[in-house]
Amino acid sequence: MPIQTTRRPQTGRRPYSGSGQPSRNSSFSRRPNNNSGGRSRFSVRPARGGNSGGGRSGGGARKMPSFDPSQFINKNPVEVTEEAYVPTHGFNDFGLHPDIVATVTKQGITSPSPIQDQVIPLILEGKDVIGLAETGTGKTAAFLLPLIQKTLIQKNQQTIILTPTRELALQAEAEFRKFGAAFKLYATSCVGGTSIRPQIRALKRNNHFIIGTPGRILDLIDRGDLRTDRINNVVLDEADRMLDMGFIHDMRKILENVTKNRQTLFFSATMTTEAERLVNDFMKSPVTISVKKKDVTNSIAQDVVTYEHVHKFDTLLALLAKEELSRVIIFGAMKHSVEKLSNELVRNGIKADSIHGNKSHGQRQRSLGAFKSGNIRVLVATDVAARGIHVDNVSHVINYDLPGTFEDYVHRIGRTGRGTKRGQALTFVPKK
Repeated sequence: MPIQTTRRPQTGRRPYSGSGQPSRNSSFSRRPNNNSGGRSRFSVRPARGGNSGGGRSGGGARKMPSFDPSQFINKNPVEVTEEAYVPTHGFNDFGLHPDIVATVTKQGITSPSPIQDQVIPLILEGKDVIGLAETGTGKTAAFLLPLIQKTLIQKNQQTIILTPTRELALQAEAEFRKFGAAFKLYATSCVGGTSIRPQIRALKRNNHFIIGTPGRILDLIDRGDLRTDRINNVVLDEADRMLDMGFIHDMRKILENVTKNRQTLFFSATMTTEAERLVNDFMKSPVTISVKKKDVTNSIAQDVVTYEHVHKFDTLLALLAKEELSRVIIFGAMKHSVEKLSNELVRNGIKADSIHGNKSHGQRQRSLGAFKSGNIRVLVATDVAARGIHVDNVSHVINYDLPGTFEDYVHRIGRTGRGTKRGQALTFVPKK
């Protein structure tokens, strides 16, 4: 099946300084943007300076976007009514082990989601699959269930799952433990930001599933602690995000090391030119399944908040004083500014915490747990939180710093208005 691609005009992420002005001493690696709508929504102007990115790879100067504020206004969102999907299979029809089906049923899942319905049979047939679907469509179960089944039949199977962030890796491991609880199958997570030694020890046992971020997985391969000749299945989850984060070289090196006689599964929200090249180089006659939903930006109330540079923080405090902002994610551009903003909010009596790349794995999990439990009301985050973090009932997303690309904007505001809930997104724009 042919792959549909979308051209992505070049843009980048906007650095942040405490005054709200772009920093003149910051640069970022350039990355493409998925506009998914023809004419680019952003104009760009060059940035100078240097700052390291979030992955092992990266480099080059990013460009800072300047945005048309009208693109962030949608006060009367469309009420999206999707036709109920009628699956062609039930979970009993896939040929899965009865205990797998029982576990799924216990979780209240009565019928397969569209991606599960269409992808599970193909994976069980051993085909390479490209699944185009957003976060929250059930794609983790779509690849885990058939791979667990495959492993039950052939115990020598070993699967490696690559994800862009630690949080996504841990979520995938948690899903595996739910679905594979009835069987003597083992999994381990190998992610950066934590000590490598426990991971090395865990790899000495017979792990059926290894879940990790590309940088840490490649480190373990280079050290000789992870043998790739045993890997039969590779899953690239949130592949577009891994490419955006600069992991392309790591991903290629990992795939080059793994035996050619493997099954490769590629899951992504978008198919970029870079992703298409990766698919063409490393997949065998893949079948493409697309279950992409309508544009999330059409169904979330959006508006801008104008501010004067010297009063940016005061403007935010005035917003947070409103009762309807009950559970809020605030996005900032830089790790240090996110931490600073979180601390300032706490000093002003707001229960807040932060999540960003400079925090250890344990710190990030504690911050996220406090937000999910309601112990804090505001989570201040970099774009590391824009994908794959599922928190119910987020009332508002605030773009305190402008996102780098329209794709980043879509993923940020997608943290609110999930499922049948309504949400609001507010974007800070300086007064002219």
